[in-house]
Order: sequence, then C-alpha cells, then structure tokens
Amino acid sequence: MFDRIACNPEIFGGKPVIKGTRISVELILELLGSGASRDEIVEKHPQLTAEDVRQATEYASAAFRNDVLVHTKVGR
Repeated sequence: MFDRIACNPEIFGGKPVIKGTRISVELILELLGSGASRDEIVEKHPQLTAEDVRQATEYASAAFRNDVLVHTKVGR
C-alpha cells in the first residue's frame, strides 16, 4: 500500500521517510501546509516524484484515521 514509505530507527529516529531519501513525510506535510504544490515540492526536491508526495499524504491520513482523539478539560 505504501511502497514508497520507510521507517528505519537509524534514520530520523524511525520517522517515516520516502524510501532512498532522508526526506520525511513530516517535511512534505509541512511544505504542503505552507502552500507549496506537489509540483513545487518535486521541483525543489528532484529526488522525489509526484507519487512520493501522494503516498506521504495518504500515509499521514491513514495514521490519523487509526487514532482516537480525547479532549479533556483541566481546571474549573
């Protein structure tokens, strides 16, 4: 499913990265969040492909889909 994503404890403490690079899923999400397009990311990081960026966003989405968020109120 995510054949372009790797997690290796020796690279970035095990954070998910694009295979064969030291570019993290986190960095790709930060770039997208700051307004960069997929094409701009690939242009700035030529070792990436459009498929790498797509898989990074889908990987992040899948990770959140499996989380349960609990909101608590502290104080009065």
